[in-house]
Amino acid sequence: TGMGGVMQKFLVASMFMGILPIAILYGFNNDLVPGSATLSPHSLTLLRGFLAVLSVNVVIVFNICLALKEPVDKHKSDASFVAEAKDSVKTFTSGGVPSTYPALKKQE
Repeated sequence: TGMGGVMQKFLVASMFMGILPIAILYGFNNDLVPGSATLSPHSLTLLRGFLAVLSVNVVIVFNICLALKEPVDKHKSDASFVAEAKDSVKTFTSGGVPSTYPALKKQE
């Protein structure tokens, strides 16, 4: 899908994470949810909040599932980035400061 597909998925997920909680709260505030009129105000507040938070988490889990289903061989790593990251990890684990951090070297 490339970067455009990733951005499209991100935007769609962001829209759902904003719209779903508002739709849930709107439904409760306008008595569109069956049985909500019989609940006490305290229970109604707790249920609305719980369902709004739950809806956002469902969208997040759905996105994680989509990401896990993406084929691994479809994406290629940038070789120079990987080499620099490995070098950085080796330097930090050996107690040194990489040359890419000159501000840290001045403090030594």
